Amino acid sequence: MGIWQRLLLFGAVSLRAGGGATARLGGSLAMVCRRQLSGAESETLKQRRTQIMSRGLPKQKPIEGVKQVIVVASGKGGVGKSTTAVNLALALAANDSSKAIGLLDVDVYGPSIPKMMNLKGNPELSQSNLMRPLLNYGIACMSMGFLVEENEPVVWRGLMVMSAIEKLLRQVDWGQLDYLVVDMPPGTGDVQLSVSQNIPITGAVIVSTPQDIALMDAHKGAEMFRKVHVPVLGLIQNMSVFQCPKCKHKTHIFGADGARKLAHTLGLDVLGDIPLHLNIREASDTGQPIVFSQPESDEAKAYLRIAVEVVRRLPSLSE
Repeated sequence: MGIWQRLLLFGAVSLRAGGGATARLGGSLAMVCRRQLSGAESETLKQRRTQIMSRGLPKQKPIEGVKQVIVVASGKGGVGKSTTAVNLALALAANDSSKAIGLLDVDVYGPSIPKMMNLKGNPELSQSNLMRPLLNYGIACMSMGFLVEENEPVVWRGLMVMSAIEKLLRQVDWGQLDYLVVDMPPGTGDVQLSVSQNIPITGAVIVSTPQDIALMDAHKGAEMFRKVHVPVLGLIQNMSVFQCPKCKHKTHIFGADGARKLAHTLGLDVLGDIPLHLNIREASDTGQPIVFSQPESDEAKAYLRIAVEVVRRLPSLSE
């Protein structure tokens, strides 16, 4: 019987308001408890726990044929992360036509890439029994949305989700890619950890609106990547300002410069600002992203500038 089981069975344990614990126990048992948690033995327990936890971490293995992986993440849902990931992938291709770009959607519960990239159908299998990405606008795409019906919910527990992520990471024939843009789900949970620990990630981009509620979760997202040793390339301030199409008056609906303040706190750069604009929403909903359909618009040029800033912060592909 372990020491804590003995405490629960034989000791009357009470919690103080301050979070400490007192135990009315026999003298010898109390001394055993104190010895278990004191000094060098306590440090030994911590080291042992660290060793056990480290055994469970998977070894990183590069995705075959992929030179650099850029993850687009956010702590909060609904901040335009998928729209940003799609237009970033297209902007990377537009800025340098010699580069091969892929787009991986690992948001198992709410895949958006099929609709935004105007793609439907099941992936074909290669001779090696690997899934072949679907292609549109020059971007190779893979998503859970290609494997289930459009309106079919994915009602899975964690282990099934992790199995799906493993397949999306390891059972896709990407060919040769210079950049793979990964559209992450919101939050800092199992999927984010699984992706970060299974493949080497070149850098993470954090998307947030200037709103305080979104910034709180963006802060957590940036800290998560730092804890798993993924470089954070910078923040993108999405929906930064709304300009009335008639009177041209500018309104900061979600607040002004919140992402810039957070970037300063974290010691990061703001890669760029994306306005809140009807054209971006309409282009995404019709499956014709604005960088592709309206490349000369101010909104598309904002994504193109961000892509330049992202590449500047990546190690050279020749290294």
